[in-house]
Amino acid sequence: MAIKKRKISPRQKMINLMYVVLMAMLALNISTEVLNGFSVVEESLNRTTGNSSKENEAIFGELDQMMRKNPQKVKQWFMMASTVREMSDSLYNYAQSLKVAIVREADGPDGDPQKIEGKDNIEAASYVMLNPGTGQGHKLYEAINSYRSRILQFVTDSRQKKIIASNLSTAVPAHSMGKNWEEYMFENMPTAAAVTLLSKLQSDVRYAEGEVLHTLVANVGLKDIRVNKLQAFVVPSQTRLYPGETMTAQMFMGAVDSTQQPQVYVNGQLIQGNKITVKAGSPGKHTLSGYILIKDMAGNVLRRNFSQDYWVTGGPQPKRYISPDGMQKTPPFDGMATIAADLMNVLYAGFDNPITISIPNTSQRDVQATMSGGSLIARGGGHFVARPSAVGQPVTISVSAKGRKIGEYKFRVRKLPDPSPYIAMGADRFKSGPLSKGVLMSAPGIHAAIDDGLLDIPFTVTSFRVVFFDNMGNAVPLSSNGASFSAQQKEQFRQLSRNKRFYITNVVVHGPDGTTRTLNGRNMEVIVR
Repeated sequence: MAIKKRKISPRQKMINLMYVVLMAMLALNISTEVLNGFSVVEESLNRTTGNSSKENEAIFGELDQMMRKNPQKVKQWFMMASTVREMSDSLYNYAQSLKVAIVREADGPDGDPQKIEGKDNIEAASYVMLNPGTGQGHKLYEAINSYRSRILQFVTDSRQKKIIASNLSTAVPAHSMGKNWEEYMFENMPTAAAVTLLSKLQSDVRYAEGEVLHTLVANVGLKDIRVNKLQAFVVPSQTRLYPGETMTAQMFMGAVDSTQQPQVYVNGQLIQGNKITVKAGSPGKHTLSGYILIKDMAGNVLRRNFSQDYWVTGGPQPKRYISPDGMQKTPPFDGMATIAADLMNVLYAGFDNPITISIPNTSQRDVQATMSGGSLIARGGGHFVARPSAVGQPVTISVSAKGRKIGEYKFRVRKLPDPSPYIAMGADRFKSGPLSKGVLMSAPGIHAAIDDGLLDIPFTVTSFRVVFFDNMGNAVPLSSNGASFSAQQKEQFRQLSRNKRFYITNVVVHGPDGTTRTLNGRNMEVIVR
């Protein structure tokens, strides 16, 4: 039996149409709670981004200072850091300008991204980003792709590359229903949500910038920026010999890497270690020459040549001789006095600098020495301890033997350089980078020393701070118990998860020269493994 279609009155048609419109309006309505949630996320992102920006500024400022001190060594890495900073600022500022444009489209010319009135406006983002004539969405898409490909060129760690590439991805999910990236991100998107998306992009940019800056700083080798040139040297025990006497010579390279033993070749033959003993032959001038091979940080083999002349005299001189007037006299000294600073070619003020003084063909018992501008104490066997009293004032060491003055020698006087803080790991010293949680928990505290391969001078740590960052990106500094980790610091270590970073800063040390100093610019970065 056929069913007859009931005729609907005009009034009922109007009611049905109003119901459809009402349902559509309800579907488009976004709750206030959801929109306020975007505001909370926006504030958190801004705090995190602000902290990242401050940290990146500090790293770049440290690079800038070191560039001023040693441009030849730091210039390559400083230029890379400047490029990274410029490209990051460009994308960051572009995203900020889009946030302002979207809010002003929603709230008027006085709109402020920090105080959005029309949070539920779904037309403003579409107009600014997808307008066929002036839409910025595709430009942003190309800018992100360009930044990602360029920033990844500075990243060598594969794990870092994956994280940065994922954060800055412009891939569209499979459920996008054929939309391109800009349509998927901004079409019918409420103003509050669109601004939050752009804030996340800014946070990702600062994160990528920070990771690259950390890598560049590590590549500089900033633990010792005083050395930017390698030079081979040979130091003989004496340069004038009599037939049958022996000479000991030591070959070394300036700014030697104490972690590896260089290969030393003398007259084409590889020797064991870096010392060689030469027996004097016929009288006259002789030359000790060869070269040293050592590897740099990149594994490249460097070669430095050396050459040292020495003389063999005709024979021993008499202790006394008779002059034409019938008087006994002492013959003149054959050669000059040799003074060698055992540490470097400078002396450090307020510090006991070991000095060795020798005069060829003269007993060490007959050698006397005095020093201006400080004290010089004899230790026997030609060894002295020089202690200059003032920085910047050269000192003069005067040498004499048997009452006769041999010569004067000037040394520059400097302040002891700042030490490096470290955590003791048996015979090794941890100064920065990844560290297992077990080693961290077993460490009682930190130490400090100058250990650049030329000097090894301990300092006493009197205090330091450990700076952690909470989940909101806020810095949480905790003070130490002298040179030891405090109970609060230890408790915070226990709560750290894998790959979390913290910093050891404001290290205050007391040096053997009597000075107390704060190691600004020598912070330790620790990544928990």
